[in-house]
Amino acid sequence: MSIIGKEILPFKASAYDSTSGEFIDVTDENLKGKWSIVCFYPADFSFVCPTELEDLQNQYATLKELGAEVYSVSTDTHFVHKAWHDHSDAISKIEYIMVADPSQTISRNFDVLDEELGLAQRGTFIIDPDGVVQAAEINADGIGRDASTLVGKIKAAQYVRENPGEVCPAKWEEGSETLKPSLDLVGKI
Repeated sequence: MSIIGKEILPFKASAYDSTSGEFIDVTDENLKGKWSIVCFYPADFSFVCPTELEDLQNQYATLKELGAEVYSVSTDTHFVHKAWHDHSDAISKIEYIMVADPSQTISRNFDVLDEELGLAQRGTFIIDPDGVVQAAEINADGIGRDASTLVGKIKAAQYVRENPGEVCPAKWEEGSETLKPSLDLVGKI
């Protein structure tokens, strides 16, 4: 069953806030009231994961300007997140919150848990201010994600939310034409 259009399920987790250098609690309520991006990855101290999280950090300022907050999540503990942040050149750049999911609750909530391995799959979710999932992408373990695509997806999701009755076509960019689905458009696109 698809998670699109569904409100996120309740959770509470420990996290590492690299900006303050402290451990904090994060709940589903933290993801509401603003746009949120939740980026699941299999494990700290791995290979593809640091390239993805560093790439996400490279887009972080732009995403923040768009009013979106970023949360990375793996089934590692918050202690492991801090150790990774302290010892990896790529991860030491991260300014967003690194959420720990050793109970696997959040990974199950978003349906990205590989039950056999006990690890999260590479899932990325865009959540609107109401806590409703508006976009989801899940990749196989060997396929890294490109965080630059999140900028366009956030802009499109925000546009659609602010302009009911309009939709954004493929490769839509801010300021370009949108579509207004109607009987007049049927068969003409």
